[in-house]
Amino acid sequence: MKFGEKFVELEKGVHDRVSFDCGEEELNSFLKTQAIKHMKAGVSKTFVLQATAPLPNNKYPLCSYFTVAPSSIKKTSLPAKQAKKLPHYPIPVFLLAQLAVHKDCQGQSLGKITLIKALEFLWKINSQMCAYAIIVDCLNETVQQFYTKYGFQVLCSQNGKTRMFIPMKTVIELFK
Repeated sequence: MKFGEKFVELEKGVHDRVSFDCGEEELNSFLKTQAIKHMKAGVSKTFVLQATAPLPNNKYPLCSYFTVAPSSIKKTSLPAKQAKKLPHYPIPVFLLAQLAVHKDCQGQSLGKITLIKALEFLWKINSQMCAYAIIVDCLNETVQQFYTKYGFQVLCSQNGKTRMFIPMKTVIELFK
């Protein structure tokens, strides 16, 4: 599957969510059943990289996607060195809630490209609505290794998943 060049907001009538398969049922299911509902409810936004050619149903298959949402964390969940400079109320962060690449597109650096586009989007949003960091909840050790490779640090473990973060200061430096 050949992928396009631009990430766009997920649209029910344009994008074929049903055929998406990244190999992780949790990520597939979110895209197929919850992404549009969450966007309509105003709790998150999902962006997709579609294939260059439509399917017979005239919808475009999806090569990768990411979902972002506003969130907050407790100051005490951060490393002491970083936490001491912050206020005592919940710390605003961006949640990189989902990131997945279709099986047919894996092995082409699309995970890295999708992550960069997600970070770039949040960097732009940060100029209007500040957040301290970007957090992500890792499904497994492989996912944790992926995010570690790109500068994310372990924040904590909860519900059997490792939560990681990257400070917005680091992201700002990437896109300066």
